[in-house]
Amino acid sequence: MERKLALHNGTIYSDYDIIKDQALLISGDKVMGTVPVSEVSDEFEKVDVEGCHICPGLIDLQIYGAGGNLFSETLSADALDYIEKTLLKQGCTSFYLTLATNTIQVFDKAIRVFKDASPRVALGLHLEGPFLNPKKRGAHPAELIVKADLSTLRHLFEGNEDVVGIITVAPELLAQECLDYLLSKGVLISAGHTDATFQEASKAFDKGIKAATHLWNAMSSLHHRQAGVPGAVFNHKAVCASIVADGIHVDYEVVKISKKQLGERLFLITDAVTNCNSGIYQHLFNEDHYVLPDGTLSGSALSMLAAIRNCVEKAEIPLDEAIRMGTTYPARLIERKDIGHLNKGAMANVLIFDQQYKVKEVYFEGKKVE
Repeated sequence: MERKLALHNGTIYSDYDIIKDQALLISGDKVMGTVPVSEVSDEFEKVDVEGCHICPGLIDLQIYGAGGNLFSETLSADALDYIEKTLLKQGCTSFYLTLATNTIQVFDKAIRVFKDASPRVALGLHLEGPFLNPKKRGAHPAELIVKADLSTLRHLFEGNEDVVGIITVAPELLAQECLDYLLSKGVLISAGHTDATFQEASKAFDKGIKAATHLWNAMSSLHHRQAGVPGAVFNHKAVCASIVADGIHVDYEVVKISKKQLGERLFLITDAVTNCNSGIYQHLFNEDHYVLPDGTLSGSALSMLAAIRNCVEKAEIPLDEAIRMGTTYPARLIERKDIGHLNKGAMANVLIFDQQYKVKEVYFEGKKVE
């Protein structure tokens, strides 16, 4: 028998609605909508959230691991399971597990592990590399960055379309035939680690690249004589951009500027890594972020909820809009209509958090996360 819940005594955030004095109804793994508390039938178990916020489970399109498991280094079903459980407890109920530039053999193994594991929280893999511009490599090893060719792309994507959902590339180095192939596979292509000019980036966006990876970081700069990738993002009508709202990757004043320019086209990612002392990416925790042994910034220590809090408290973004940046907008970009909102029929992925942004409860597919 399906469990039926009525979450009440909280503020419900769903898409553009802020709903008070109502209950969120859940039946099995689906949301049934909202009703006044007085109209909740006896078949529903009432859950008092004690004045907390109720929002959709958060969606992170770029995260490399969690809880000491960097996926590119551990590459096992157990590690993937642990990452999922760790992120669920943080309120992140959907994510793309990201692999930074590595050998093709590592990508192959990651794809096999992901397929065999059949995860439910991880939506797929995000390949951030190896088809980047070494001039903007950041923490990526230059010796493993290569130019894309059809043979390699076919090797990675044929038969794996249900696994590899996002790829970050440097568009100025991507041949037209490679772009056409990626578009034919339905993969979400994002421009990142790129030294593209304004003209090159704008042309790539017009041709079907729909996003920019961690806006401002590892890309050509916005300059009054050459607007670069940020300028192309700002001036385009449709392209979206992710941003790392930790005050380290991007100053909060720049987050404010970006939000004013992009509106609903700006969404949150964590770009989070985790402690790792072996392999290519040895991430060391440094107060509130991660660096490589040589001091290069290599990833954030954010959770998605912390990013939302930073947007509200540091970047003057209203809470409901900050929530949409971590739910509605990424769901829209990856074309998932069943997550990112709490309307009738949505997957019952729900985060409950208090006024201090502390996670109180998480429901995944209608079941409470323990």
